Amino acid sequence: MAAIQLSTEHNASLEAIRHELKELHPNDPQIVVLKHGVWRVKGIIQVSRSIGDVYMKHARFNREPINSKFRLPEPMDMPIMSASPTILAHPLHPSDSFLIFASDGLWEHLSNEKAVDIVHSHPHAGSAKRLVKAALQEAARKREMRYSDLRKIDKKVRRHFHDDITVVVLFLNHDLISRGSVVHPPVSMRSALEH
Repeated sequence: MAAIQLSTEHNASLEAIRHELKELHPNDPQIVVLKHGVWRVKGIIQVSRSIGDVYMKHARFNREPINSKFRLPEPMDMPIMSASPTILAHPLHPSDSFLIFASDGLWEHLSNEKAVDIVHSHPHAGSAKRLVKAALQEAARKREMRYSDLRKIDKKVRRHFHDDITVVVLFLNHDLISRGSVVHPPVSMRSALEH
């Protein structure tokens, strides 16, 4: 079973992304900042594209009464982040068994290959939950703590130990795909907030 990455990373850790951000914001010397050994957009977030983080996209969400921890310290004259995804097409083959959709919190702790191995090696039911658990176990290991101790930490504080993790695993039924049937496919979804 081979892992095929279908998404493009938009992470400030990548030199090409830092270059893109600097070109888009030539008058902002703080657009990408190396903070504690990690490149971050405005010193805050690693990703340069996101569905959320609206305070970095629209000036009206970067002012009071919004909580100051969700605002930039200075006003913005143009969006810093984008919600526009990179679109890739991949033809489906009979060997394609499933798709894993996950937030960067999962990929921070699991490689593509490890995630595919976990899903491929177990029953379909609970696949997303298994991936979240594996990522949290790895996050705990990196912090030199037990997984059970990580789980005991208040969810508001756990943000300091790992990023949010949301996972959806979509299993492909090639018989249904080839017939063009419209049937709800089996899906396994899980978020670290539920774990």
